[in-house]
Amino acid sequence: MDFLRDADIDPAPLIGKRVAILGYGNQGRAQALNLHDSGIDVVVGLRGASGSRIEVEASGLETALVEDAVASADVAMMLAPDEIHSALYGEIEPGLRQGAALGFSHGLSVRFGFVKPRADLDVFLIAPKGPGTALRSLYTEGKGMLAAWAVGQDATGNARDIALAYGRAIGSGRAGLIATSFAEEAEADLFNEQAVVWGAVPELLIAGFETLVDGGVSPELAYLECVGELKLLADLIEARGIAGMREVISNTAELGAFLGGRRIVDASVRARMAEVLREVRAGLFAKELSDEEASGYARLEKARAENRKTLLEETRRRLTGED
Repeated sequence: MDFLRDADIDPAPLIGKRVAILGYGNQGRAQALNLHDSGIDVVVGLRGASGSRIEVEASGLETALVEDAVASADVAMMLAPDEIHSALYGEIEPGLRQGAALGFSHGLSVRFGFVKPRADLDVFLIAPKGPGTALRSLYTEGKGMLAAWAVGQDATGNARDIALAYGRAIGSGRAGLIATSFAEEAEADLFNEQAVVWGAVPELLIAGFETLVDGGVSPELAYLECVGELKLLADLIEARGIAGMREVISNTAELGAFLGGRRIVDASVRARMAEVLREVRAGLFAKELSDEEASGYARLEKARAENRKTLLEETRRRLTGED
């Protein structure tokens, strides 16, 4: 495995270069600030009516209209939502300099054809493996977040060096940069979102909570048992790994995990996981994402509203004093 840290990476390919950040959301804000604090010339591209302008400028960052930011930059970083990349790229392509670099933090839009970069562009991926808030906080603490990197198109011969220098500048070289491809990163990330951390784990927590409540357990205790202990589990796994986590919990908990875990996550669950991966690779999720954007996010808006009204969320608010 190609695993690189700061000492292995030359920062020079990005020195003196101007980076346009397109999208000032979770990743855009963090990457822009980390680049700026690393001494990189950063401009945040905004639309004329963007409400983010005051926030961006208050952070000490330069702003410009999207088209002007791109025209002035050596590197354009696509950090807007994946599903609008096609329209955004169509908007910026005429202004991209010959031989400029086009960067992404998720492989989806290149892997599934939302964006088909111009042949003269260097195309690279730097994908931090966590949310932008953590990317920023780790950077300010002198630490870093692991990131995956890849080159999708090497028009100038400099794409690899630019990608690694960019990863170093946002602080990920402190933790490590792992070589991948656009396809591998996109497929693994989309699989995880559906079948593991963001899809399956929350549904397992909800199912456990509801099972206990239906069995006569108070919502408060059910919440603490099924949801409240998740952070403890995550912290132990981060510190010790899964095997180490199991060795430091009580014998009661360890035996319960041994007997119950594989009973819940059985062969049928693994088969459905494999089905999700096949669907991701076939582009079915990418189409769903595109259709959802076209609908104005109708399903997501409905789901968000319904989730806020559940007994689990009402219980959380009572326990945390939000009510």
